[in-house]
Amino acid sequence: MTESAKPAGSYQDLGPEQVLAAVESQGLHCDGRLLEMNSFENRVYQLGLDDGNTLIAKFYRPDRWSAEAILEEHAFSLDLASREVDLVPPIADNSGNTLRYFGEFRFALFERRGGRAPDFEDAEQLRQLGRFIGRLHAVGGEQPYRHRPILDVTTFGTDCMRFLLEHEFIPTDLIPAYQSLAEDLIQRVTWCYQRCPDLRLIRTHGDCHRGNILCTEEGPHMVDLDDSRMAPATQDLWMFLSGEREERERSLNTLLEGYTVFPDFDPAELNLIEALRTLRLMHYFAWIARRWTDPAFPRAFPWFNTPRSWEQHILDLREQAALMDEPPLNWQPMG
Repeated sequence: MTESAKPAGSYQDLGPEQVLAAVESQGLHCDGRLLEMNSFENRVYQLGLDDGNTLIAKFYRPDRWSAEAILEEHAFSLDLASREVDLVPPIADNSGNTLRYFGEFRFALFERRGGRAPDFEDAEQLRQLGRFIGRLHAVGGEQPYRHRPILDVTTFGTDCMRFLLEHEFIPTDLIPAYQSLAEDLIQRVTWCYQRCPDLRLIRTHGDCHRGNILCTEEGPHMVDLDDSRMAPATQDLWMFLSGEREERERSLNTLLEGYTVFPDFDPAELNLIEALRTLRLMHYFAWIARRWTDPAFPRAFPWFNTPRSWEQHILDLREQAALMDEPPLNWQPMG
C-alpha cells in the first residue's frame, strides 16, 4: 500500500477527555458516562448528562464532507422530521446551529432513541417500511442536493476499482482476474442504467441496512443519514430483498404496496436492483481500503486484505455478474 492511500483526516487527537470537553463546551454538563458506539466512518459516542438524560455525539471524519454537505444533510433531516417522517435529526443550539465545532473536529448532537431491528420476514412490517421510505422519498424528490455527491457507476464503481488497483491492495496474482471482472461489471451496471431512460435521482437515505432502522410499537424510525446522497429510489429499497428469487419478488411486492401509497415507482428501476447491489460490493472493499490507516479499521476488519478475502470478493462479484444477466424481478402493482 502506498502512502497516498492514507485517508485524509484522523481521529488521533480525539479521546474520551476531548469528547466530554467538546460536549461541555456547548453548555451541557456530562456525568462521566461515556460509551463508544459501533461506528467506523465517524466516531459516535453515547454520553450521560447530569440531569439523567442521554445524548449521542457524532464526530465527523475530518475532511470527508464539507461543512456545506453536512448542513445540507442536516436540513433534509430537519425537514423530514417537521413533516412527521420519523427519524432522529440533529439537535440545534440556541442559535439554530446543528453543526458544532471543537478544535479541529466538527460534531453534532442527537437524541438517543431505542428500538429493535426490523423483521424483513414480517409482511406487515415490510409494508410499513415501504410506506415509511415512500414518505421519505416524497420529500426527497422535492429538490436536489447541491453539495453532496451522486451514487452512480463512476463514484461507486469506476473510482473504487481504480483506487484498489492504484494502491496495491489486491494480491499480484489476483489483479488480472479482479480487473477484468470489475471492468465487465462496470459495463453491465452501465447497461442496467441504460434500461432506465427516464431515471430520476432524488435525495435518499443512502444506507438502508437493518442497523439504521429501529422499530417500536409506534412504527419504524431511522438514524444516520451520513451517507445520504442523490441516487435512484431503488437505492433505499433493494437492501430489504434477500433469499431466492421467489422470496425477493414476494418481499418486493409487499414493500412497493406500502411505498406507492405516496410517490409513484418507475418499474424500469427494477433493472437497478442487482446493479446497485454490485456497486455496493465494489464500494465496500474500496471504503475499507481507503480507511486502512485508521487503526479502527484493521481492528474491526481483520479479515480484510488477505488473499482469501480477495478470492471471496472475486467470487461474490462473479455471482453478481450472473444475477445481472437475469430478468428483473416481477412487480405486480395492486389495483
